[in-house]
Amino acid sequence: MRAVVQRVSRAAVTVDGETVGAIGRGFLVLLGVTHIDGRAEADWLARKIAGLRIFEDAAGKMNLGLADVGGAVLVVSQFTLYGDARKGRRPSFTAAARPEQAEPLVDYFAGQLRGQGLPVATGQFQAKMDVALINDGPVTLWLDTADVMR
Repeated sequence: MRAVVQRVSRAAVTVDGETVGAIGRGFLVLLGVTHIDGRAEADWLARKIAGLRIFEDAAGKMNLGLADVGGAVLVVSQFTLYGDARKGRRPSFTAAARPEQAEPLVDYFAGQLRGQGLPVATGQFQAKMDVALINDGPVTLWLDTADVMR
């Protein structure tokens, strides 16, 4: 699994002009799933994200996590994180998991974050979504389970 984690002041997802998910302070997580991903990857990634300390404390150091600041998470499925643009001008998305595999795993991942006591909102799977955010910092991290689990 791949995740782009952005620390935000607020973020929202709309589909056809209707808000389907929104948060205040917290993380916007763009989440990609590949063919070999399963619950172990989702578990690891959810624990990692829930434990990230990237909010500033009183001394200005990144030392606080979501729970410390009362933050929430907005999870947006994004198969394009597995796009391969090394050849040609049109990316290949063959490394992205098929929807029937990816959707349950994205839902499971969101559930694992909720299980850690975090408020979680989501986008709408396979919809054309408009994602709006105010990036706080900006602080943006790239996490890939392949870097640590394989």
